[in-house]
Amino acid sequence: MIDKTSLDQRYADLYQDAATDAEAADRLCRVIAVLRRECPWDMVQTHESLRKCLLEEACEACDAIDRKDAANLREELGDVLMQVILNSEIASETGKFTFTDVANEECEKMIRRHPHVFSTEEAKTVDKVLEKWENIKSKEHGNTSYAHRLNDVPLALPALLRSAKVQKRAADVGFDWSDISGPIAKVAEETSEFINADRIADRAAMQEELGDLFFSVVNVSRLAGFDPEETLNKATDKFIKRFEMLEKRAAADGRDLNDLSLAELDALWNEVKK
Repeated sequence: MIDKTSLDQRYADLYQDAATDAEAADRLCRVIAVLRRECPWDMVQTHESLRKCLLEEACEACDAIDRKDAANLREELGDVLMQVILNSEIASETGKFTFTDVANEECEKMIRRHPHVFSTEEAKTVDKVLEKWENIKSKEHGNTSYAHRLNDVPLALPALLRSAKVQKRAADVGFDWSDISGPIAKVAEETSEFINADRIADRAAMQEELGDLFFSVVNVSRLAGFDPEETLNKATDKFIKRFEMLEKRAAADGRDLNDLSLAELDALWNEVKK
């Protein structure tokens, strides 16, 4: 709750909770406009300086979803919305667009891309809805080739997610493995090629082959029906939990991890894996 007794009364109307979604959006827009005029930090922000902030806030919202923390999700979604409005406010100052423009354009996009809801077209399954969505999106972006659809996947996406989306779009036109055995064999092939590049200390080739290996592993994950980001995150979480157990096991013996040899650390690691 806000302690209103010490607040600047010039902005008294901003201290009252909104009663509707429309009023809440308007309140936040007006708060951000004040910050752009009077806060030293907000005043100097640009789209470029806020790029990292927007990404961080989106990731924190995703963390709240993964933890099923509704209270934190509400907070983090507010932070994401703040970023949207702040970027819109910055754009409005040079006449590029406003938050109203952003919201109206999104409404129009949703209506266009859901003809099975707002028009007479039909889409009885999720797959059909997604197919229509991609076709409409492709026409909107002026994609004249299938390769253009691949290039249209944002570079700013996490690498594993971008790879999976590119692979999925190639698969949509039939360019895909017939079953999972193909990419599994490809993983072995790319691993061998990386080892060969490492043997001759060719750094450029090592990086290229390692990229091919990652791409092949994403193909395996996709064809197995697993999201590669989620799958790798689960493995990372497992590593962290085991490392915590390793540290606790060492502490119980009165030892610090920095004082242990690699062989001793490996022995403890094998114990906690059991």
